[in-house]
Amino acid sequence: MVVLGGGLAGTLAAAALAPHVREVLVLEHDSVLPEAPAPRPRLPQAAHAHILWAGGADAMEELLPGVTAEWLAAGAHRIPIPNGMVSFSPAGWYRRSWPDTHYLIGASRNLIDWAVRARVLRLPNVRVQTGSKVCGLEGDAARVLGVVVRDAQDERRLVAADLVVDATGRGSRSTRWLRDIGGPEVRETVVDAGVRYASRRYRAPEGAETNWPVIHIPADPRQDRPGLFATIISIENGQWHVSLSGTRGGEPSAGEDLFEVFARRVRHPLVAELLARAEPVSEVSVFTRTANRRRHFEQAALPEGFIVLGDAATSLNPVYGHGMSAAARGAVALRDLARRTSLLSPGFSSKAQRAIARPAAAAWTLAVGQDRFYPGAVGGKPSLVDRLGARYVHRLNHTAIGNAMVVRRLTDVMTMRRPAHILGLPDVLLAALLGSRMPLLDGPELMPREQEVLDRPPLRSAGASAAEPGK
Repeated sequence: MVVLGGGLAGTLAAAALAPHVREVLVLEHDSVLPEAPAPRPRLPQAAHAHILWAGGADAMEELLPGVTAEWLAAGAHRIPIPNGMVSFSPAGWYRRSWPDTHYLIGASRNLIDWAVRARVLRLPNVRVQTGSKVCGLEGDAARVLGVVVRDAQDERRLVAADLVVDATGRGSRSTRWLRDIGGPEVRETVVDAGVRYASRRYRAPEGAETNWPVIHIPADPRQDRPGLFATIISIENGQWHVSLSGTRGGEPSAGEDLFEVFARRVRHPLVAELLARAEPVSEVSVFTRTANRRRHFEQAALPEGFIVLGDAATSLNPVYGHGMSAAARGAVALRDLARRTSLLSPGFSSKAQRAIARPAAAAWTLAVGQDRFYPGAVGGKPSLVDRLGARYVHRLNHTAIGNAMVVRRLTDVMTMRRPAHILGLPDVLLAALLGSRMPLLDGPELMPREQEVLDRPPLRSAGASAAEPGK
């Protein structure tokens, strides 16, 4: 079999199917893949903060036992949820006194990808071929027989395969490739709030290098104005990865002198206050390819021998942090099907595409259920169902401030460990009807060490970033 793309989704697909095939060939466009956690030219989003929720990390551990230990040994953090998250929901500050039930992995995207790729490429029947540009599919509307590749010498050749998995990301050309061989038109849905990211790494203040919570100030989609977000997450090397984002009409600037100014414009200045006590160690990176884009391959009459996984099928607004986890859950679904059914059996590709689509659809619902409400969002105004759903989610957020069971259910869904329909179970509905059992907090619930960092004198005046990163 052949996997197109050596990124996270592609290597997870290889891990999922390697036990069930003679050989997996991963075709990668880049001429070189890093042998250490380092940037890749075709992965600009790696410069931005990434959250790997428990559901995604669990899935990767299932596929590649030991990968979590490898992340942690390289400096990643296992951050408990909810205790390890300071979050100002649209309904108020979440408490942190509930029992920890979930976790997330705090690490750079470069580290996460590297550890997965290194373990996959150690599998005896997996090999990677770099410098390979895929030009199209070989086959017809009934079956894909392989791919046409242009190599580093600009020569075209056919790579035959019983199964082709497209994991080439947001820029996938699968819909065009399918048309070129007489395949189906694939329906596409786009919801775009016009989100722009600006991210920067900081050296964590002394004493805040480890066991530091995620700080998350999300937007309130009920307000009729652009949504502004700010997130701090601890990564390796004693650093904080900081991402600021704004929807259409409220986009952050790429200017270093405006980075912390923007952080003060979100719904609470906690992120800005913490940044004023840390030193920047990188330039500001921006990213704008953030539209939610769903290509409905699961509804199309796909030819046998062809599957699409990850962002190539469903790409999500990264502000919610579900892209990696959705790809990983999709890879597990692919593995589970391969355990029950031969890859060469009739209908395998269609069954696989439907299985892959289920976790992606859940993440899609969470993202577009928010993004449709922001001013200027492209992709249709919120329907009555959207509005009722948003009101219910807000009620759940309000209830979660004083109800441990609702906190557990919300984080079950947010971490992608359980499907969203559990939020409609009778016990959750009853709790939402009764509302919060405790009063709202008047500010973030900080532990003594966290408050001590905040009490230190700022290194810079309010809203001003250091002129020389790392100095």
